[in-house]
Amino acid sequence: MAPFLAYEDKGPHVATALPLVLIHGHPFDRTMWAPQVAAFAPDRRVIVPDLRGYGASPVVPGITPLSVFAEDVAALLDELRVPEFVLGGLSMGGQIVMECYRLFPERIRGLLLADTFPAAETPRGRTSRNAMAERLLREGMGGYAEEVLYRMVAPYARPEVVAHVRRMMTGTSAEGAAAALRGRAERPDYRELLTRVGVPTLVVVGEDDAFTPVSDAEAMHAAIRGSELCVVRRAAHMPNLEHPTAFNEALSTLLLRCDPVRTGGG
Repeated sequence: MAPFLAYEDKGPHVATALPLVLIHGHPFDRTMWAPQVAAFAPDRRVIVPDLRGYGASPVVPGITPLSVFAEDVAALLDELRVPEFVLGGLSMGGQIVMECYRLFPERIRGLLLADTFPAAETPRGRTSRNAMAERLLREGMGGYAEEVLYRMVAPYARPEVVAHVRRMMTGTSAEGAAAALRGRAERPDYRELLTRVGVPTLVVVGEDDAFTPVSDAEAMHAAIRGSELCVVRRAAHMPNLEHPTAFNEALSTLLLRCDPVRTGGG
């Protein structure tokens, strides 16, 4: 259940443009998509939720599997009466998008997978994520945020982008972040699913992303038949904020591929 999610719902409801739904990563909130809302909401409906445990949505301690995040997204879109849409996500958000495609592919008309990867967690990674969850509960978000800030964005990122990313990370609930980390530690392997994707798909990655390198994006691009790959120059893990113009140009091309065909009268 989760019409309880906080969200923004912007832009016109038009038959010729599918709604665009964007899922943020960890440990961020819906404001990470501000450049995309600004670019696309003038012409189409754009919906950006705060996942449970993040932003203005309620915190649910414990463990939050990707399937729960995906069910939350479906419940919100049911509440908003959005049957079909283009769905995008970055990092953890991209993994939630893959889980959505596993659970309800019939509703999804296009996919954006940004700075993410499909493999299941390794035993070492599972241990690391669970240990980080305990650390966040013990220490809070501040130390972690400073440690990873210049991996989330490139060291040469604009100061206002750095400040935005720091603000999102330090503003995140440690309990919510820990629950998501524990859930991601148990995530399934989506690589076989990607070979069955049958909708237009865009894979995006920052060329200097240390978390999900270009090689991960290239492997997803190779797996998804007919997909497009965009490597954003001089960007790290958040190219949608670091270089929104390049990111939005690629996303615009995807949306044109997904939108209903316009028919002329005669």
